[in-house]
Amino acid sequence: MKRLIPSPPLSLALLVIWLLLNQSLEASTLLSGALLAIAVPLLTKGLRPATVRMRRPGVALRLCCIVLYDMSVSVFAVSRALLTRRSEHIQASFLRIPLDMRDPNGLAVLSMIMCLTPGTAWGEVAFDRSTLLIHVFDLEDEAAFIEQIKSRYERPLMEIFES
Repeated sequence: MKRLIPSPPLSLALLVIWLLLNQSLEASTLLSGALLAIAVPLLTKGLRPATVRMRRPGVALRLCCIVLYDMSVSVFAVSRALLTRRSEHIQASFLRIPLDMRDPNGLAVLSMIMCLTPGTAWGEVAFDRSTLLIHVFDLEDEAAFIEQIKSRYERPLMEIFES
């Protein structure tokens, strides 16, 4: 069964999304959705990183709360900066952050956090995964920002994926 459906959660998600997009439970829709749910994971099996093994679900839940809080705060900070300051007073900058985490799944989650948080954008990760380049919309204190990323996101991700 594992050879036919290498990732059951992915297959289930694909089937549900297919049915929602088609807004139908007809036999043809169910059949085409089932075919996609089987074919896509098989065809993309080599593209996925190593199997995820979440070691600390409590830390993951706490990280989700931190990320949601930070995203909410960032929405208001970016909005306020855009509405009240001139562009020459906004200190947009690229920033290199040294990384201790090497796990590809942890780096993927960190990239999603950076891309979903208003005011930050993932640029690239060094080939050896030692440095992360991000763009920050309004950077006031480089050292404090680096410490915030490392303490609020990287360390919990290391506990979840590398412990």
